[in-house]
Amino acid sequence: MEKLRAKSYRDFKAAYRNDVPEGYNFVFDFLDPKAVAEPAAPALIHVDDAGTRREYSFEFFREESSKLANALAASGLKKGDRVMLVLYRRVEYWVSMLALARIGALPIPSPSLLTPHDIEFRVNFAHVSCVICEDSITSRMEAARPKCPDLRLLVQVGSQPAGKSVPAGWSDYETLKATGAGEFPRKADSPGGDDPMVIFFSSGTTGMPKMVLHTYTYPLGHLTTGTYWHDLESGDLHLTLSDTGWAKSVWGKFYGQWLAGAVIFVWDFRGKFEPRELLRILSEHKISTFCAPPTVYRFLVRENLREFDLSSLRHCTTAGELLNDSVFADWQKALGLPIFEGYGQTETTLQVATLPFMKPKPGSIGRAMPDWDIVLLNAEDQPCNPGEEGEICIRLKSEKSTAGIPGLFAGYLDEPERTDKVVYGGFYHTGDKAWVDEDGYFWFLGRTDDLIKSSGYRIGPFEVESALVSHDAIVEAAVTGVPDPVRGMAVKATVVLGAGYAPSDALTKELQDHVKTITAPYKYPRIIEYVTELPKTISGKIKRGEIRARDLERMNM
Repeated sequence: MEKLRAKSYRDFKAAYRNDVPEGYNFVFDFLDPKAVAEPAAPALIHVDDAGTRREYSFEFFREESSKLANALAASGLKKGDRVMLVLYRRVEYWVSMLALARIGALPIPSPSLLTPHDIEFRVNFAHVSCVICEDSITSRMEAARPKCPDLRLLVQVGSQPAGKSVPAGWSDYETLKATGAGEFPRKADSPGGDDPMVIFFSSGTTGMPKMVLHTYTYPLGHLTTGTYWHDLESGDLHLTLSDTGWAKSVWGKFYGQWLAGAVIFVWDFRGKFEPRELLRILSEHKISTFCAPPTVYRFLVRENLREFDLSSLRHCTTAGELLNDSVFADWQKALGLPIFEGYGQTETTLQVATLPFMKPKPGSIGRAMPDWDIVLLNAEDQPCNPGEEGEICIRLKSEKSTAGIPGLFAGYLDEPERTDKVVYGGFYHTGDKAWVDEDGYFWFLGRTDDLIKSSGYRIGPFEVESALVSHDAIVEAAVTGVPDPVRGMAVKATVVLGAGYAPSDALTKELQDHVKTITAPYKYPRIIEYVTELPKTISGKIKRGEIRARDLERMNM
């Protein structure tokens, strides 16, 4: 699809089309033809934790995924089987995802931080029959394995010391792949279209994680992600900072980037995130476009950005949380580059974004993408007027089905009752609150469960958190409500301090006054708790529900 050279949002929305071919399969309809037409074209550049840089072509991915698909099929893996992948950011992740798309088996990308208990839950909940994981994860898999009766095929990835064999019952990835032929063409029964393609576990911020199912039309839902939000051109080198265990990985390290003609850059770092090391990577490897969560930008702007040659960087984006105004301003001042926000969910692709031909409004997530008919609905499921807060909802093409919208999930796998709670009345109800201004820009407020009702006001946690982290003392903040006999709920902030700061009554007063100068005075946190770290999901999202539950438990003691 040729990139539209739109000069305005209005022109873009009028001209954009995303026509999905019948039976679409990204591997057979994009990868294989691309590899035939341009076998040596660069597809992915990988830098490992030791700094070794390797470059891979589209022909490499065509041949390697064909070999693996043939080998897995010969081992008994079939269409519809569910496969857990725990591969960090290794190249084998991309090969495995493509191989499974050839077969029609469903990958479940999973984060490397899973404990044996997490693994046991996910394997049994999803009825996983095959695991492909890095050797550093094998011991955790082995700990969970006795309680996972459905597992029958286990594949270990990673260099083995000379003479050392894989654990009993496991196959070595390279040895297994070598048994497969380098051709796996499309067949009459090959998967595509509305067939199930991939499962993502939700982050579990508001309860047990759900299995989000996407079909083979999902990759085309990322056309707007790579081509327009990331503003990619042919040959661009794009880095999205994400583990492969989450949907954000395929937002920024897969389909949309290749469809746009860009080269995916993968930094497979391990251990603690080091902001200066990321800046060195951006500089040394001449990254063109970059996407990371706001938390990462908050750490980066605390560094001296002018120490690094970031002249190759021309476009920056963020998603996953909301971006604080102060971080936006600091980044733009240092580099001359705005940060373009985007919004979506594991259940969707990019729903709302600020695109390069739109003026960014710091704090706004942007305007609706043309693939999505987005409506804000109030408590009575009626459309909201500009300035009125409501739930972000997506209008469906039929009363109950999510089909027909590229990038919208097919439902929560094996849990129709959970699907029915969010897909009804002709809409998918996201559970997120926002308001829209007169220009059509959306302003995110938070999850419906996170909104605080205090003295008759409805307060979204983000605005208060944004004000707090703009203070030099605060690294992270989570704002919640606690029961209050006078106000109903009182605003409470749980904060992590930066180096050189210590909790004190004076600092509490200073932070409260600081918030009053930035946002409406009634929103200031009447309670501030200092902690060394915030409770988070393994995807890094703050678990406000856990903070609320802990506070209630303390009050009832």
